[in-house]
Amino acid sequence: MIAAAKRALVLVDLTNLNDDCSEADVTSLCERAQTEHGNTAAICIWPRFVAHSRTVLEGTDIRIATVVNFPDGGDDVLATVNETSEAIEDGADEIDLVLPYKAFLTGRAGFAETMILKTREAMNGKGRLKVILETGKMGDPGDIRAASDLAISAGADFIKTSTGKVSVNATLATAEIMLGAIRENGKPVGFKPAGGIKTTQDTADYLALADHILGAQWATAETFRFGASGVLDALVATIDGKTSGSGEGY
Repeated sequence: MIAAAKRALVLVDLTNLNDDCSEADVTSLCERAQTEHGNTAAICIWPRFVAHSRTVLEGTDIRIATVVNFPDGGDDVLATVNETSEAIEDGADEIDLVLPYKAFLTGRAGFAETMILKTREAMNGKGRLKVILETGKMGDPGDIRAASDLAISAGADFIKTSTGKVSVNATLATAEIMLGAIRENGKPVGFKPAGGIKTTQDTADYLALADHILGAQWATAETFRFGASGVLDALVATIDGKTSGSGEGY
């Protein structure tokens, strides 16, 4: 499992989206992201901390991801566009946009597409756009596939399962649907399972699925991320030969 843990560690978007997150917490997160076994791919934080994290991470290769229209996936396009523009101006490398999934599930797919397109436009050609589908709110696998197809066609660089703020987050069954959509659309789009990924074995299971569907060479930091907080500790422990147990947190 040591090799599996090393593979997964550099694919982590180390996350703190706690409601009580402070600037000191973000500084700590940035420090945790720099392990003796390599850096995580990114950190993922609230927009208000982007500028601070840019200063803390100066000189590293760790990307800064932030969230917009989060976590509720609302209908306010203007607010989301403004949030995105400010985050990019502050130094964000990646935008994790919550799909307006309630609108999508009530027949307003066109509106959901507009939200993605306008957010992409607000990024002004900079960074990656990850679209969070909130699959735990989609009971029908067909909806998950349709939302995946919509996000891909609208220009998402990644499709992401979840906010981590609902009762059902990433699952292997959902991952299979989303990875299948990526394969069948034939576009260079990445995948990010998020929420509930706590053990080295969890990460190995998701990567094995990606290998099976898209090939053993597909999953890199350019195409695959884990949205998680606690799993980093589990991965480091596995590499250190201590345990393959679970980490606390999201």
